Amino acid sequence: MKEQSKVNNVTNRLTTVLFIIYLIAICWILLFKLGVRFSYMGNRSVNLIPFREPLILNGENILNVVIFVPLGVYAGILFERWIFGKKLLFFFLLSSIVEGLQYILRVGAFDVTDIIMNTLGGIFGWIIFKGLDKAFNNSIKAQKFINIIAATGTILMILLLVLLKMNMLPVKYQ
Repeated sequence: MKEQSKVNNVTNRLTTVLFIIYLIAICWILLFKLGVRFSYMGNRSVNLIPFREPLILNGENILNVVIFVPLGVYAGILFERWIFGKKLLFFFLLSSIVEGLQYILRVGAFDVTDIIMNTLGGIFGWIIFKGLDKAFNNSIKAQKFINIIAATGTILMILLLVLLKMNMLPVKYQ
C-alpha cells in the first residue's frame, strides 16, 4: 500500500511539473510571441462581438482550440474534485486573463471569439481526459498514459521552439 502511494505521488508530481511547463509555454507563445516582434504589435483593439466574422474554422480559430486542449486534460487530472462548472470557469478566466494581458501588453487584440474558442479547447481537453479515464477504468493508469503523451509532446514542443529560435528549420517565423 505504501509503495502504491509513493508511485501516485511521483505520478502527481510529474503531472504538476508538466502542467507548469505547459503554462510557461502558453505564456511564452501567447504573451511573449516567442520573442518575435510582429507588425501588428503596438496596436490595441477590442472585439466584444463574438464571431463578428462568419464562423469559418480558419487556422487561428483551430489553433485557439488546440492550444487550450492540454489545459482541459490537466484540469481533469489535477482538479478532479472540482465540479465541471468550476473547471469551465477556470478555462474561461484563464483565457480572459490571457486576452486581457495581450491587450495590455500590446501584443494582440482582446477578442471575445478567442475567449470562446480557448474555453472550447479546455472543454475538449476535459472530454478527452474523461474518455481516457473511462477507457482505462483506472485513473492512475490513465494519468500515467497522459503523462507519457504529455512528456513526449513537451519534449517535442521545446525542441521545435528551440530549433525555430535558432533558425534551424526551413520555416522562418521572424
